[in-house]
Amino acid sequence: MTGKATKGSLKKWMGLALTMVMGVSLLAGCSSASNQESEGSASGNGERVTLKVEVFDRGNSPSPYTITNNYLSKLIQERFGDPNNIDIQFVPIQRSEEVTKLNVLMASNTDVPDIVFVYDSSVFYRYAEQGGLTDVGELIDQYGPNLKKFLGEDTLKFGQLEGQQFAVPGKRAITGRYSSYIRQDWLDKLGLPVPKTTDELYTTLKAFKEKDPGGLGSKNIPMGMALAPAQFETLIYSFIKPISGDLTYAQRYELPLHEGFKDAMKFMNKLYNEGLISKDFSLDEDKAQLVKDVQNGNIGYWSEDVDAIFYADGTLDNLLKNTQGSKVLPIDAYTNANVDNKHIKSRYGSNGMYIMIPKSSKRSVEAIKYLDWMASENNLIDIYSGVEGENYDLVDGIPVVKEDASQEAKDRLFNAGDTAIISNGKNIGDQATNEKAWVMGFPQNNQEMLKQSIDIANTDTVGPIIFDKPIQAEMKYSTALKDKLNVIIVKTAMAKPEEFETVYEREMNDFMSLGGTELKKELDQAVQELAAK
Repeated sequence: MTGKATKGSLKKWMGLALTMVMGVSLLAGCSSASNQESEGSASGNGERVTLKVEVFDRGNSPSPYTITNNYLSKLIQERFGDPNNIDIQFVPIQRSEEVTKLNVLMASNTDVPDIVFVYDSSVFYRYAEQGGLTDVGELIDQYGPNLKKFLGEDTLKFGQLEGQQFAVPGKRAITGRYSSYIRQDWLDKLGLPVPKTTDELYTTLKAFKEKDPGGLGSKNIPMGMALAPAQFETLIYSFIKPISGDLTYAQRYELPLHEGFKDAMKFMNKLYNEGLISKDFSLDEDKAQLVKDVQNGNIGYWSEDVDAIFYADGTLDNLLKNTQGSKVLPIDAYTNANVDNKHIKSRYGSNGMYIMIPKSSKRSVEAIKYLDWMASENNLIDIYSGVEGENYDLVDGIPVVKEDASQEAKDRLFNAGDTAIISNGKNIGDQATNEKAWVMGFPQNNQEMLKQSIDIANTDTVGPIIFDKPIQAEMKYSTALKDKLNVIIVKTAMAKPEEFETVYEREMNDFMSLGGTELKKELDQAVQELAAK
């Protein structure tokens, strides 16, 4: 990290009391003594050392386990710790207080674990800019060949800042996000074809409302909507123009900066005023009402996270049980006129969490060795899947969860996802293999439909641009702009048609004044700089 970058970032954060404290402590960790101690740990002097590793505590440890003493902690100690003369000490952090607690630990400089992680990119960038993180590029080259191969160059880029590798990004197993569904029995009753474009979908929704194929009366909801990403993002992405090729801005609250966003809001306003979407969607941020309405058979069409409806005794199972004769079909109806009428939708980046080694750590070598061990042989599968024959059976080389696994076997994996930090989801092989393994973990009756949903989720996707430096305006204005996006969606949707232009202009002016103008300027510059490289 250059002195220039560090000074610049500190100036930007001087207004925040906690960050000032952190800045002093983090930068104190940049001493040459710290680096020398880290180098000394790699010399192999035979001394037994302790490696401290953060772990999320969700308060769900089954007896007799604790979050720091359980089946997986013992497995890791036996397989990695003991052979390498290392004591593994897990440091619990409550999931709900992840960033707050980590800020305190990072500021302490002495109590912070050797391996920490966050999902929030702005927190990672802040730590890196303040000089609080170890550059692990050379360490990965030297001690992490399996880790490097597992992650790949594209995923590693998510952890880089101005060419330096300040984080090891977890690798996401599956990047598909959303699919949409329609009541096939409603179409059949009305003699309608499956809609394949946005215009055809609108015509279908009108028919659902006017002809009420479910005989629901006032409970009839042609299109389910909630104030949640899986619902409004699918609609918005079908109108906006990506920034470059199949790439666009990473943050959801940056959607209003796209060409086509206004058209999306205008279409949503039309749907709302014609009574085609859930009337009280603005009150349903957790999707609880949407799920209830789907399960009760009240909704004709809706969008959702690709896997959400397929779990045992979940949304789909309950719908089929509650509504006799109901049939559901995954469809890809939204088409984007700005992109050759493709079925544009967002995909996840290939990264999961940001795994970091604080600059103050004396165990950076051991930390990379630990992550490399996790990426080698069958260790990741054993952490995620447990014991063959007890937790899973191998089917075509894929570990499939045993439906009749004992409670004892199930309990041993209660924290598997939080322990396998280099992997977001079960990474068995390439994405196609990961998807196959994922599908095989769902009830057999739902697997074929889930396959169709995954295919839709992977069609015509747009992913996040990876900048090689943080967007300062994102860190500065993210909270205000996140809240404002929801306000824009609600107010423009509910405005009377003749008042839409006025409401939209007012809310967007407010969005820009809350930081949108500065954010757009910085993003435009970052895109230009990236294109020039």
